[in-house]
Amino acid sequence: MLDSTYEIGLGNNDLKTRSDAARDGIKFWETQAAKLYWFEKWHTALEWNPPFARWFVGGKINASYNALDVTVKKNPNKKAIIWEGEDGTKRELTYQELLSEVCKLANVLKSLGVKKGDRVTVYLPMVPELIMSLLACARIGAIHTVIFSGFSAKSIKDRVEDSKSKVIITSDGGKRRGNIIQLKDIVDEAISDLDFVEHILVLEHTKNNIAMTKRDKKWHELVASMSPICNAEVLDSTHPLYILYTSGTTGKPKGVLHGTGGYLTHIYSTFKWIFDIRDSDVYFCTADMGWVTGHSYIAYGPLMHGATQIMYEGALDYPTPAKIWEIVSRYKVTILYTTPTALRMFMKFGDELPNSNDLSSLKLLGTVGEPINPQVWKWYFKIIGKEKCPIVDTWWQTETGGALISPVPGLETIPLKPGSATRPVPGVSLSVVDEHGKEVKPDSKGYLVVTNPWPGMLLTLWGDDEKYKTVYWTKYKNVYYPGDYAIKDKDGYIWMLGRADDVLKVAGHRLGTAELESAFVSHKAVAEAAVCGIPHEVKGEAIISFVVLKEGITTTMQLKEELTNHIRKTIGPIAAPDQLYFVKKLPKTRSGKIMRRLLKAMAKNEPIGDISTLEDEASVDEIKAALAELQQTLDKF
Repeated sequence: MLDSTYEIGLGNNDLKTRSDAARDGIKFWETQAAKLYWFEKWHTALEWNPPFARWFVGGKINASYNALDVTVKKNPNKKAIIWEGEDGTKRELTYQELLSEVCKLANVLKSLGVKKGDRVTVYLPMVPELIMSLLACARIGAIHTVIFSGFSAKSIKDRVEDSKSKVIITSDGGKRRGNIIQLKDIVDEAISDLDFVEHILVLEHTKNNIAMTKRDKKWHELVASMSPICNAEVLDSTHPLYILYTSGTTGKPKGVLHGTGGYLTHIYSTFKWIFDIRDSDVYFCTADMGWVTGHSYIAYGPLMHGATQIMYEGALDYPTPAKIWEIVSRYKVTILYTTPTALRMFMKFGDELPNSNDLSSLKLLGTVGEPINPQVWKWYFKIIGKEKCPIVDTWWQTETGGALISPVPGLETIPLKPGSATRPVPGVSLSVVDEHGKEVKPDSKGYLVVTNPWPGMLLTLWGDDEKYKTVYWTKYKNVYYPGDYAIKDKDGYIWMLGRADDVLKVAGHRLGTAELESAFVSHKAVAEAAVCGIPHEVKGEAIISFVVLKEGITTTMQLKEELTNHIRKTIGPIAAPDQLYFVKKLPKTRSGKIMRRLLKAMAKNEPIGDISTLEDEASVDEIKAALAELQQTLDKF
């Protein structure tokens, strides 16, 4: 942790919000819910039968109506989406245009027999039709389940089979780094023996040749004949909005089920508090819609506030490493929300690329997905934000629905500590506890827990209430356990140390992988780092580290020793890596996350499993080559 703090905010100090939340949390969330459009008001704010929560019971609402109709009534010609394709193609949609397209698609779904409660799988590239698909499902009460467009046929089959989706929405293909991903072909392979899938709706995007069968329907042909009017279904607040599958290290994916009224309340509130959204803002979240960030802070949060947002189809460093900064400059982006992994990649390219683009429009910067290293935080603050933009480091999960820990510049100006997500958002109570559930002393490591129900929390796991109880609620009674390791300092700031199952046990000491990787990145020569553990007969686990150097830095034995000593000084001798390898790239998903399970599997000489989400398979070969020289050592353990 760093002692340095940054007193920077947006001049807001609404202390009443926090005090109201602390005084009566349920009444506080009722006040927030009242800011949405309800067809009928709820009669009970919260039914809490641990571990099941039902928010705003009796209330009638629709997510699509809140995301579109509310703004259309006030400002129909406001730009909703500014889209740019990887090949430079550009499209713009106003709120009125987006509403019309959503209604047409909703009518298409109804014509295909989709009814309230039916599941619809969406497997599309990052195009506006992806957002339309979610909102069309929500409009008629269908439950959408988005699958990231990088997943394999096997991954799709598992998810479609579990959700029993009646319709799949896909595309002829997707564009990625100049190549076409054959999405329709992958879907065909995935569902070849799934008879319950009645229709496949196919969007023409890449115009490549695809096979069409009797159950395949062309998007543009069906939409062309549909009315641009479709009344929003009046739904119970507790009606399921979507299923989103999360992959574990083992076993089948878990289908996280989110409701409507409580979820929308949480997303509406946190989007406003965290990003302080204004009518003139241009918002750019770089997440893929296949992840929860895309659901909460692309599909629903910005649209409920009538925001203008950027969508980009491709990789953030393609066709040039400066692509993201060119987008910020071209569209005068005011709010940028991205991942620490992406920032480390941008750092590797150096300061010249962002400095050669006009980033003066930026007013606020955000991060999501994993803990941010203090050095990366400082680079983001100084080079990208020019020391004038607050950084909102947000912590949350697919299961939590929306952010639970984050600075909230829309409410208050507080000191920012590089590497800390600061404090819980209003209305959320968190604690850091030991194995027995007792709160640890300040600056001590422990397990993060959420001690009260919150509106955005998952309803359950799709079709598996027992697993929902077991996974999240059995470690500590009536307390939600997200599975993360953390420190709570003397000021009440939370420092995330990564997944509890990513904690290494070295000679009786618990070391978080995020903690170790942050220490490596704090060295001036290092752009990225990843660590994992392998079994050791004496220490329990040995630390294996993979380091990517900044451009222009040469690999030497002297530098290897220097980095090892740097870890000794930064964390302690116990954290010194047993093996350190220099590599040019780390295995990452197409959304930018390091695939640490691959590192661990390769280090243990185990099968690496499905790598369909991998951005660059060459990274695996490089890690394998680095580990080859370790094989004799591994054989001893």
